[in-house]
Amino acid sequence: MADKLIYIVDDEDTIARLLEHWVTKRWGYQSRTFINGESCLEALDDNPDLILLDIMLPGIGGVEILKEIKKRFPDLPVIMLSAQGKIEIAIETLKLGATDYFSKPVDFAKLEITVKNALQTHDLAREVSRLRDSMEKAVHFDNIISDNGTMQEVFKLVNKVKDNDICVLVLGESGTGKELIARAVHFNGIRKNNPFVVVNCASIPKDLLESELFGHEKGSFTGAHQRRIGKFEQADGGTLFLDEIGDLDLSLQAKLLRVIQSKQFERVGGNETFTSDVRLISATNRDLVKAIGLKEFREDLYFRLATFPIMLPPLRDRRSDILLLAESFLKKFSAEISKQDMKFSKRAFKMLYDYPWPGNIRELENAIQRATLMAEGTMITEKDLPLAVQAFGSKEDQSSSSSPLFAGTEIIKPMEKLKEEALRHSLKVTNGNIVEAASKLKVGRATFYRLMKKYKMNQ
Repeated sequence: MADKLIYIVDDEDTIARLLEHWVTKRWGYQSRTFINGESCLEALDDNPDLILLDIMLPGIGGVEILKEIKKRFPDLPVIMLSAQGKIEIAIETLKLGATDYFSKPVDFAKLEITVKNALQTHDLAREVSRLRDSMEKAVHFDNIISDNGTMQEVFKLVNKVKDNDICVLVLGESGTGKELIARAVHFNGIRKNNPFVVVNCASIPKDLLESELFGHEKGSFTGAHQRRIGKFEQADGGTLFLDEIGDLDLSLQAKLLRVIQSKQFERVGGNETFTSDVRLISATNRDLVKAIGLKEFREDLYFRLATFPIMLPPLRDRRSDILLLAESFLKKFSAEISKQDMKFSKRAFKMLYDYPWPGNIRELENAIQRATLMAEGTMITEKDLPLAVQAFGSKEDQSSSSSPLFAGTEIIKPMEKLKEEALRHSLKVTNGNIVEAASKLKVGRATFYRLMKKYKMNQ
């Protein structure tokens, strides 16, 4: 705590020196002393961690100084000191946001405890704020990496739905980033300062999932030794994200439908009805329409959940994003192990581009993390990639070597087909280097990307 800076504001020299002695010599903090409130206000931008503020000051009084401090720095702890000891003044300062009030002569044992607790609370508040800012940054549209037209349409949908409360259903294969989209809806919308609570419906046994969602009362079942608050209560005012909703048991589907319709529920084993203001986002990799036909999912619940569906394309259908994501993951994981300037060999880049990624973004991320650790130096080669990627790359090499670009020249091919083959051949020859491929074909990079989209090579 020696790095903590405490401002002492008192015009009585004897008291100011005594406070400084306790703050620095006895408690081990840093301190700065001011004889009036004006000089303290001028120094607020130096970011003190706590202020000890006398009420009776020359010029602007301590109460007015407190108001100005709270106006500029609402979370900064301020402890008021006064020789008057009037309860009315103490109550007024506490209403204005003071952390505590001490009469003079000060009980330094009690003041030390108050200062320590106030500093810890301030640190916690700053950490929560930092984490919230970090989370918002992590899910901002600009930080969801994609060069794909379909994903740009997804971002437009997120932007349309983020500031209202209709149910959103995110659809897509496992590993396509459904939770990231759900977080983007929440943290870019009107509920961003309220809770974002996640429940994976597939990972919790169905006997416990009802309690997980709605909570339970003490003694409601074996092992319920105390009352528990459910996720609907925890998410009140914010967003509840139900991942793998397609695996929800039919009995719970009926209860979930009731909550969506009435916004009311009871805890397991309880009779009291609770209301929860929750924005519901769900996700699944199952075909829910097919599940409805098999009587495994309620049709009425589906239509409630799918008021605003968002479909995420698999990574194999947004191929141009593979290299963008690979570079991003490489930067992330190389920084974690303090390896500078890591890059992919052309051969490794090509193998990453060609592989179909059945596990989508999650599989790609795991592959890059492994390759970063496997690489001997700063160059990731094909040998550092997972065996599945290497095996697929070898198969592709054998296939391409037996079928050159313009094989069967006795057959006249349509011009559009020749353009597409030329584009694919240029990428093969340059090992996926789009800039070099565009240069060899003597077309601009924008034209090259447009043609890739046209021939469904970057979707």
